[in-house]
Amino acid sequence: MKVLLINGSPREHGCTYTALSEIAETLEKNGVTAEIFHIGKKPIAGCMACNSCASTGRCVIDDEVNKLAARLDEFGGIVLGSPVYYAAASGQLCAFLDRLFYFNSAKMAGKLGAAVVSCRRGGAEAAWDRLNKYFGISSMFIVGSQYWNQIHGSTPEQVKKDAEGLQTMRTLAQNMAWMLKNIEAGRKAGIALPKYEPRISTNFIRE
Repeated sequence: MKVLLINGSPREHGCTYTALSEIAETLEKNGVTAEIFHIGKKPIAGCMACNSCASTGRCVIDDEVNKLAARLDEFGGIVLGSPVYYAAASGQLCAFLDRLFYFNSAKMAGKLGAAVVSCRRGGAEAAWDRLNKYFGISSMFIVGSQYWNQIHGSTPEQVKKDAEGLQTMRTLAQNMAWMLKNIEAGRKAGIALPKYEPRISTNFIRE
């Protein structure tokens, strides 16, 4: 059992990383391997709507998105972490996730998903909601905690003083570990993931 934690902050070891590290440590204590992946500081291009990935299975922009996509089968859960910018997730992360999720929906289905946001003061719920949209459209199972998954502080040192926020991260990790173990037990008992119908796309405009 392995969980991927994506750090969508340009600061590799900042506040978002501190929150994700709390989750990773708790996952490891509960017998689940955790890996934190930093998207980096390089510019990340958004989707160009070329639809090349539909035939190739790869994004035409050959960067870290393709590298991570090739590894998705390793992970049973994905945690998205982001700082809050103008009540939203970071632009770099959204560009990264738009492309990653668009051509990997089949790989995402059945995985566990959770979003974590880090902010100084406000905008956390809006940013958190934005990230959860990726899970809800991908047949993933969203894992909750004792509170909305947010942590507060302007520096890692301040984040470490947010006792409730850190506890929220640990509870989230415990819930994810428990659900992963139940899914694994179900597989061993012969309970397969759902088999879905071919997808239907309905346009709202009729001619």
